[in-house]
Amino acid sequence: MSTGLLALLDDVAAIAKVAAASIDDIALHAGKAGSKAAGVVIDDAAVTPRYVVGFDASRELPIIGRIALGSLRNKLLILLPAALALSAFAPWAITPLLVLGGIYLCFEGTEKVAEWLFPHAAQEDAPAAAPASAQHLEDAKVAGAIKTDFILSAEIMAITLASMPEAGIGTQAVVLALVGVVITFLVYGVVAIIVKADDIGVALARRGNGAARAVGNSLVRGMPVLLKVLSIIGTAAMIWVGGGIILHGMEAFGLGALPHLIHDIAAAAGHGALEWIIGATLAGVVGLIVGAATIPVATRLLVGKGAH
Repeated sequence: MSTGLLALLDDVAAIAKVAAASIDDIALHAGKAGSKAAGVVIDDAAVTPRYVVGFDASRELPIIGRIALGSLRNKLLILLPAALALSAFAPWAITPLLVLGGIYLCFEGTEKVAEWLFPHAAQEDAPAAAPASAQHLEDAKVAGAIKTDFILSAEIMAITLASMPEAGIGTQAVVLALVGVVITFLVYGVVAIIVKADDIGVALARRGNGAARAVGNSLVRGMPVLLKVLSIIGTAAMIWVGGGIILHGMEAFGLGALPHLIHDIAAAAGHGALEWIIGATLAGVVGLIVGAATIPVATRLLVGKGAH
C-alpha cells in the first residue's frame, strides 16, 4: 500500500511539474504577445474616448461599461474561436480579412475628417432622419464603438496568435483569452479614468487643501479640452492603424515596395518615438488616401440600399 501511495505521489508531482511548465509557457506567450500588441492597445485607448464626448456625465461610465462588455464579447465569443479555426484550417485568410478591417477603419476615420472639413456637404449628402432620442444616440455610439473595437481587437488577436506559432491549440486558446481579457480591462479602465477625471477634479476643488484645490480646478478646466483632443487623436488613430494594417497586408502579398519605403524613411528620421511618429504619420497618409477612395463607393452603396 505504501508503494502504491508513493507511486501516486510521484504521479501527482509529475502532473504538477507539467502544469507549472504549462503556466510558465502561457505566461511567456502572453507577455510576448502583450508587448507586441502594445501599439494597438494605445490606439484602442485613444479611439474610445471620442464615443463618450457630448453625453451627460452620468452616462459616461455606463457607456464605457457597455463598450467594454461588447469588446469582451468580440474577443472571447467571436474572434478567439475564429482565430483558432482560421489558424488551423485557413491561415491564408487571416491577412485578407485584416486588410478588409483596415480599409473599414480608414473609411470611418476619413469620413469623420470629411465631416469636420465639410460639415455642410456632409449634412446635404446624409439622408433626412427624424430627431433621435438620447437613448437612440447612445445606442448608435455604443454600436459604432463596438464595431471599431472589433477591428482593433482582431488585430490584437492576430498579433497574439502570430507570436506563438509553435504552441498547441490549448495554449493558444488560453493565451488569446488571457490577453483579450487583460487588454480589455486595461484599455477601458484607463478610458474610464480619463473621462471621469473632471469629476475627480470637482471633488478635489471642493474638499481639498490649497494644492489639491489647485489641481482639482486644473482638471476641471483641462478635461473638456483633453477629451476634444483625444477625440481628434482617436479619429487619427483609426486612420493610421487602418493604414498600418493595409501596409502590413501589402508586405504579406509581396507588394513590399511602399511599406519598405515608409519604414526606411521613418528609420532615417530617427529612433524611438520620432521613428514611430514618422511611421504612423505616413501610415495615416496611406489611410487617408484609402479612406477617401472608399467614401464614394460606400455612399453609392448606401444610396442604392436607400433607393430600394
